[in-house]
Amino acid sequence: MLILTRKSNESVIVGNNIEIRVLDIRGDQVRIGFSAPSNIPIYRKEVHEAIQHENAQAAGHGTHRLETISLSLGRELADTLRTVKERKSA
Repeated sequence: MLILTRKSNESVIVGNNIEIRVLDIRGDQVRIGFSAPSNIPIYRKEVHEAIQHENAQAAGHGTHRLETISLSLGRELADTLRTVKERKSA
């Protein structure tokens, strides 16, 4: 982890196109401004973690649903093949 000391109105550049500027310092709170291209999402950590959690849950539900559909289709296909074989032998 890189640790820097910055005063109000000083900034840090990340990569070539992201600027992080200290806007104001009041007591134990620091206001920070970000300048970045619009295709780079910027989230507070707790928001990012919530998004990741929701995505993981949604992916888990999607996988379970896909498995359920696959099993159901597999049973239907097996039943259909069995019926076709029975008709051919009759």
